[in-house]
Amino acid sequence: MAQANGTARQRNPLRPGIYSPVMTFFDPTTEDLDIPTIRKHAVRLAEAGLQGIVTMGSNGEAVHLSREEKITVTKETRAALDEAGFSHIPIMVGTSDHSIRNTIELCKDAASAGGEYSLLVSASYYRYAMDEDALYTYFTKVADGSPIPIVLYNYPGAVAGIDMDSDFLIRLAEHPNIIGTKFTCGNTGKLTRYMAFGGMADFTAQTAASGGSGIIAGGANVLPKTCVKVWNLWAEGKYDEAIAMQKVLSKGDWVLTKAAIPGTKSAIQSYYGYGGYPRSPLKRLSDEQVKHVKDGIAEVMALENSL
Repeated sequence: MAQANGTARQRNPLRPGIYSPVMTFFDPTTEDLDIPTIRKHAVRLAEAGLQGIVTMGSNGEAVHLSREEKITVTKETRAALDEAGFSHIPIMVGTSDHSIRNTIELCKDAASAGGEYSLLVSASYYRYAMDEDALYTYFTKVADGSPIPIVLYNYPGAVAGIDMDSDFLIRLAEHPNIIGTKFTCGNTGKLTRYMAFGGMADFTAQTAASGGSGIIAGGANVLPKTCVKVWNLWAEGKYDEAIAMQKVLSKGDWVLTKAAIPGTKSAIQSYYGYGGYPRSPLKRLSDEQVKHVKDGIAEVMALENSL
């Protein structure tokens, strides 16, 4: 059972398809949470056909938020989805910390705010100590204490190069409260051996071809309909159409990937009229950089707007 506003509710299943790690939006002057925009964005993505939302992921700037702010973002996202008729959309919450104790507390916070699943990267600050045995203890102890199921997050670039192999992931999956993995490592061979979520819009069709369960893609903040369409085309057996659309999606997603969080927010601002800036110390883009991102995704945005 998950919690929402302190009330128990039946946990939504993780359905196959597209999920987005949503941005966290801030007032451009004060950098306080911009709650109306956070709510608006979640509903827009649900309306575009996404199967789930991830709060407090890498794109959500979780490392820039206080514990109280993290709770607020998830709680407001859940409330906005429910009020808009999307109570069936599950929310996954990034709950990573470097100690087992603190991570379990974040999992409890997520559940109390309406989060239904935890997304969890490897503990990595003391990288020299994090061998496979230490990682196994970390993940399984957190899973023991978490009130919500755990989705592992294999993201070597964010955790000092730790890259969990398929044998280790299969071993972890024996725990009843560990239910899947997000692969931002981009290893589709590993994904084939261990069915899970792909981690970038750049390989949506490839993930479907590898038997993956879906995509958790930052690019879906900007291009949700295109991501959904590629996934659905493959599911319908329209492989040539899916690959042709994937090529356009990949070119646009690469622009967003290189521009990172500031660029993704810039793209949302350019094409949807909101988005703003990241929280300091992340830099704001220059006018020239804003134009570069806007022009760089023009082709895929034309596709997005046609769907």
